[in-house]
Amino acid sequence: MTSPPAVRGPILTVTLNLALDVTYVADGVDWDGVNRVRTVHRRAGGKGVNVARVLAALGRDVLVTGLSGGPNGRAVEADLAAAGLPAALTPIAAESRATLAVCDLGPAPSGTAARRTALFNEPGPAVTGEELGRFLRDYETRLGRAGAVVISGSLPLGVPAAFYAELATLARRRGVPAIVDADGEPLRHAPAGRPSIVKPNAEELARALAAQEDGPRAPGENPAGPGTGPVTGPRGHGETFAGAEALRRGGAEAVVVSLGAGGLLAVTPEGAWRAAMPYRVEGNPTGAGDALVAGLALGLVEGTPWPERLRRAAALGAAAVAAPVAGDVDRETFQRIHPEIVVEPARP
Repeated sequence: MTSPPAVRGPILTVTLNLALDVTYVADGVDWDGVNRVRTVHRRAGGKGVNVARVLAALGRDVLVTGLSGGPNGRAVEADLAAAGLPAALTPIAAESRATLAVCDLGPAPSGTAARRTALFNEPGPAVTGEELGRFLRDYETRLGRAGAVVISGSLPLGVPAAFYAELATLARRRGVPAIVDADGEPLRHAPAGRPSIVKPNAEELARALAAQEDGPRAPGENPAGPGTGPVTGPRGHGETFAGAEALRRGGAEAVVVSLGAGGLLAVTPEGAWRAAMPYRVEGNPTGAGDALVAGLALGLVEGTPWPERLRRAAALGAAAVAAPVAGDVDRETFQRIHPEIVVEPARP
């Protein structure tokens, strides 16, 4: 993974629901008994933080922004400083959340290693309107020198579902390309902000398009708006393609759908592509989507052609699965799988 050339300003990452990530690694988990933990990792987390870690490892200037409060928030800030990740976090009164990942390295019944991971995510703090307004002022100031912005993760309590769309709109007005990686209502609203890329996975895309708007809707009507055709949620390639097109018609410039071991589907102004993985990488999936988004951000600021942009993003996602902790990538896995990923034009 060679370091790309410098770009204007740092890549800004936004993590409103910052977290202190705790990972337990055990040699076998007994869900009905007492377990001994082999290793424990505690580090700053949240999707934007993971994106920033990968970008920094690839030689990019980054700036971590978001909301931070309480002892967990202070622990996150200390870890970011220790990792050398520049941060400008807006303080809040409530405590930032913690998350727990339990990684089971015990043997499967067949005798082969079973890398299984269970995730436990707290909902996050309650944010006041005054705190959110202060973050917005900070955000607009930092956009002035940003090369791109990645807006990702869940929203803490008190933050409107359309807030990511508002952040994307502000970025576009400043000429800063934005990527939005969200779920549920924030994802459904995101295209209205006209971001450069919206990055759901297939399940998130299905949920967003199946979500009910206020008021009645005819059966099968697309929540992206009238005239967009019926979409009931992706169940296969055709449905996923149609869902991505619906988000584009809603305002997103490009939509990249992660398909897990199935690779990626990208629907863009220059065409549509499918990146197929040569094999499945076993490990901890936490942070794989964030590494993928880091790859998309690199391609965005460099102007990399879409096929190579997708190949690198997919390889980074796979390399993150092979790493034990979110925010890391396994370089050997990246080097091995990158040239084997096949990117071909996709059709509905």
